[in-house]
Amino acid sequence: MRRESDIQSSLDFIKLNLSERPFLINNLEKISTGKWESKAYYKFVDSTNANKPGSSWKFKENIILEHPELGTLILDILEHDELGGIEFLERL
Repeated sequence: MRRESDIQSSLDFIKLNLSERPFLINNLEKISTGKWESKAYYKFVDSTNANKPGSSWKFKENIILEHPELGTLILDILEHDELGGIEFLERL
């Protein structure tokens, strides 16, 4: 399925382009699976009760990358440099 190959391509692209963020790259190596939340957003971390005590989703920052084939990727980076999800702007 094309969408699943887009995820792997995106992860590989992130690793190449954010090599100056070793904690993020290390966390990317540990990602096992995620799921499509919409046609444009793939999430790796459950965002239920986002930013509240006990939630695994604690937003830190966004990183925007331009993928040569997939277009603009907006990365949701969580505390401890964990990738919460990827928004594929071209799919909106």
